Amino acid sequence: MQETRFRIARPAFSRRPRGILALGACATAAALAFTAAAAEASAPTAYVTSEKAGVGVIDLTQMTLTRTFPVGAAGPRGLSLNADGTRLLVANKNTGDLSVIDTASGDVVQRVKIGKNPEYVRVRNGFAYVTYEPGEEGGPPAAAGSAQQADRKPGGKPGAGDDDANQPPAEIAIVDMKAWRVVRSVTSGHETEGIEFARDGKTMLVTNEGDDTVSVYHAQTGEPIRTVKLVAGGRPRGIRLSPDGKTYVVTLESLSKFVVLDAHTFQVLKTVDTKLGPYGVAFGPDGHRLFVAAARDKTVQVFDGHSYEHVADVPVGQRCWHFSFTPDGAKLLVACGRSDAVYVLDARSYQPIKQIGDLPLAWGIVTWPHSDGSIESR
Repeated sequence: MQETRFRIARPAFSRRPRGILALGACATAAALAFTAAAAEASAPTAYVTSEKAGVGVIDLTQMTLTRTFPVGAAGPRGLSLNADGTRLLVANKNTGDLSVIDTASGDVVQRVKIGKNPEYVRVRNGFAYVTYEPGEEGGPPAAAGSAQQADRKPGGKPGAGDDDANQPPAEIAIVDMKAWRVVRSVTSGHETEGIEFARDGKTMLVTNEGDDTVSVYHAQTGEPIRTVKLVAGGRPRGIRLSPDGKTYVVTLESLSKFVVLDAHTFQVLKTVDTKLGPYGVAFGPDGHRLFVAAARDKTVQVFDGHSYEHVADVPVGQRCWHFSFTPDGAKLLVACGRSDAVYVLDARSYQPIKQIGDLPLAWGIVTWPHSDGSIESR
């Protein structure tokens, strides 16, 4: 019997030119890459400045360091996010500028020239506020000497012999985040550190470590309102508004205390002892607890958020200046510069959870979605 062979014809529409197939594959790959980047940008994330490595990106679901945004040999320190989390603004000590990073791609999309030694960044109402010090030299951290001395800025060592008064005062650059340019610069005190805003956003307060003052300004115009003199030798650094908007808490690094200021009169209502070297300060998300980073004692201290009675001491690493809660308020992330790591704590029990390393000279930390911390607050 003769075998009958059947030939199945392929439909004409299946025959695509190779060029079209290649274009389709490229489009699919691009779409997948965009989707992955968008998913990463929208997932709960922490950003940590590392003065030697760039900006570390921490996946808050897995609590792992997933990537690093390079900013060159810029010495990144202060950082802040815009309102929708698409842009991360980073102050670069060595290059004297502000990097604007696309959080989806990790690319630096803008650089704004600020001046010598930019340090602290806050974003509010479409403007970025960046402290810098025209009288000081930037440069990488000292390679030798004690950790405490290496972390002091020139002219900023505590105790007798301080020459802060002979240095030009610090300034605050106000950057328009639409035009990405400095629209005005505000003269402040010496060695300006923390920045905070009144609840309505109309008033800005900055701590001046070098002359023991808090300067108060109109936030939009930069016009001075008043200067609040604090106790001599205190070196005020961190500042945070209370959740009810009635008081400010200011840490005094050299005296190992914090003071509570009336938000309207700026009178000192209370002075509270801390462990050595307090810097970063923030209220917990529910406002019931106040957290203070006592950096020289390698401790995060917890106080009652209303009475300011001492509640707990939590051991952490070395040179822990700044911290942030996770967006859900369940964990506390502490950037510890001389331990090259972020310490993760349970925000309610204060028990250690883990350490996330490979972050040499970690400086500051913020999260997306926005959460409470020593740099930013909701």
